[in-house]
Amino acid sequence: MMRAMLEPARSADRVIVELTNVSKDYHLGNTVVHAVRDVSLTFGTGEFAAIAGPSGSGKTTLLNLIGCIDTPTSGHVVVADQDTSTMKEKALTELRLFNIGFIFQQFNLVSVLTAFQNVEFPLLLQKQLNPDERRGRVTEMLDKVGLGDHALHRPSELSGGQRQRVAIARALITRPDIVLADEPTANLDTGTGQTIIDLMKHISATDGTTFIFSTHDRAVMEYAHRIIELTDGRTSS
Repeated sequence: MMRAMLEPARSADRVIVELTNVSKDYHLGNTVVHAVRDVSLTFGTGEFAAIAGPSGSGKTTLLNLIGCIDTPTSGHVVVADQDTSTMKEKALTELRLFNIGFIFQQFNLVSVLTAFQNVEFPLLLQKQLNPDERRGRVTEMLDKVGLGDHALHRPSELSGGQRQRVAIARALITRPDIVLADEPTANLDTGTGQTIIDLMKHISATDGTTFIFSTHDRAVMEYAHRIIELTDGRTSS
């Protein structure tokens, strides 16, 4: 048994995500794909949790349900005390923008923007800060992820690990309650991947941000406070 599975779940001030009997079905012609089946889970503030399982097990679908990118076929998903099943699209958009950060395995950076501009972009969407406030927050965040000297570099001028750091900074810039990371180390070498996980875990511990990440890498799972095993859309631990 891995070390991470021997650790107790991290104590938390409050539940930040709650899934109750959540299922998600997709219809492909005459075939029904049961991507997630009757999953009930809670995640607390500051938790660093892994959703583990092979390709096709439902990991990405589960993250999309938590992130309000998709809606369940049945069951309830509550995020930051809001039941997403009762919310209109505008409210869901605001919940995603203000409460949730996303880190994608393909980075999803805008190629024509600099690292600074990529990180700043969510703040422009929020329309809460003036230019000086945005500049200060972005500069601080890039320093935090070790890219203060690369603010004016475009993604093509950065290594894979550096691009993932930009993606992490972008996810954190709005100071969200929750960060969802879909296979965040999949396109990185082992050493760089470990550095990225260390960075995410440090931010979780110091800022109280809840990180929920999907992975099929057993080495990455060892860093989690808790591992949720997913097989054919069902939790098995």
